Amino acid sequence: MDIQRPDLRKRKLRRNAFLATGLVLVLAVAVYFILHLKPAIPTVDSAVWTDTVKRGPLLVQVRGPGTLVPREDRIRLIPAETEATVVRIRVLPGAHVEPDTILMDLVDPELQQELLDAQLQLKGAQADYKNTQARLQSDLMTQRAGAATVGADQKQANLQAQTDKSLYDLGVISGLTYSASRGKSDELNQRNDLEHQRLDLNQNAIATQLAVQQTKVQQAEALLALKQRQQEALSVRAGISGVLVDLPHQVGEHVDVGATLAKVVQPDQLKAALKIAETQARDIQIGQPAEIDTHNGIIDGKVMRVDLAVQNGTVTVDVELVGTIPPGAARPDLSVDGTIDLARMTDVLYVGRPAFGNENSTISLFRVSPDGKTATRVPVKVGRASVNNIQVLEGLQPGETVILSDMSRWDSVDRVRLQNQ
Repeated sequence: MDIQRPDLRKRKLRRNAFLATGLVLVLAVAVYFILHLKPAIPTVDSAVWTDTVKRGPLLVQVRGPGTLVPREDRIRLIPAETEATVVRIRVLPGAHVEPDTILMDLVDPELQQELLDAQLQLKGAQADYKNTQARLQSDLMTQRAGAATVGADQKQANLQAQTDKSLYDLGVISGLTYSASRGKSDELNQRNDLEHQRLDLNQNAIATQLAVQQTKVQQAEALLALKQRQQEALSVRAGISGVLVDLPHQVGEHVDVGATLAKVVQPDQLKAALKIAETQARDIQIGQPAEIDTHNGIIDGKVMRVDLAVQNGTVTVDVELVGTIPPGAARPDLSVDGTIDLARMTDVLYVGRPAFGNENSTISLFRVSPDGKTATRVPVKVGRASVNNIQVLEGLQPGETVILSDMSRWDSVDRVRLQNQ
């Protein structure tokens, strides 16, 4: 028969209670630690771009794309002087031309008639001038002859008056006779003075009338010269030594007065027109040194003009090319990259320019730990920025390494693990 043992049963219940209590305590501790665990450090699963903080000289530069364009004083746009039709094209764009090189031939039938009319008008004006000159000279000679006759009569009357006075003083003739001769002498003296005045007036009138006719001749000569120049302009010449870069018309095309027939530039007289972001253009000054990268060589230059207007967020900066141009590197409308030197700072703390961050602001950068396995976010106050570097004012020390890549994916964390670092 079974013997009842109450003490064993109590001992078993007590042991189970201890085990249950212990299990509950273990679970509570585990839950506590799980709830208070910090989230795992995220891992940057791609290579990052880093740079080391340095101290030394910093060249502040700005960079922008642009094109090589001809200087305004080295461009020749050839306009059409008359309405005409293109009948022949002799030179194509890209060819080197001299001042007398004929680029194209035009024809204008109306101009031929106008040229003939101008020649006839000139001949008519010259004939009128000569006819007027001959007529006036004839009139002048007639007046001179009349004046000479009056002069001779005046001299004779004066002699007669002097003789009659002597005879009157001797009592040979009467006073009436003497008075008559003296009156005739005075009359002829006045007539002689009037004839001389009339002769002077006629000579001045002759000069005026000839000047009027000469003006008509000069007008006819100017009109003929214009028509001759227009006739010569039908053979379109380059006018300068250079390269023909544009010939916008085809054979058979009609062109209006003032239409551009061709564009000739001097390829060794180019400038770079750079497009600089308006936020970076405020410190650009005329005369600052620059470098133009033609992708076939570097050309030294200097700033010659800064446009006051802003277009599409950029400012146009013209750079004069002062250095040696590599062969084949200077072509109109060639795409280039330009770098302008703004200032040279001698002893500053700087680091490579990060993917995001403006100058004179406070930005966040990830500083790499000495072992290179993790990076911690730190605030960094920066100053002036260059093309590839930026000045560090606060937050970093020389020799420290920071991440310059775009880290916007980890904006919510302050610490990351670096893979393969």
